[in-house]
Amino acid sequence: MKLSEFRFAVREEFGEMKGRAYLRDLSLAGAGGLTAEEALEAGFDAGDVWVALCREAEVPVERWHGRGRPERD
Repeated sequence: MKLSEFRFAVREEFGEMKGRAYLRDLSLAGAGGLTAEEALEAGFDAGDVWVALCREAEVPVERWHGRGRPERD
């Protein structure tokens, strides 16, 4: 997942304000307790950060590939 796709998916799934708050404030177990912003800055793959964010925010699995994007196998 490209960073631009990640940002698009965050906006589509959570909205502008809530998405920004989640990126900044939500600690991600799948990223060693870092926030999404910290994980991306540390070099984590955007797709891995997206999945970790979805898990923490309890996004249904069928939307883990990002709203508006085709599902992958």
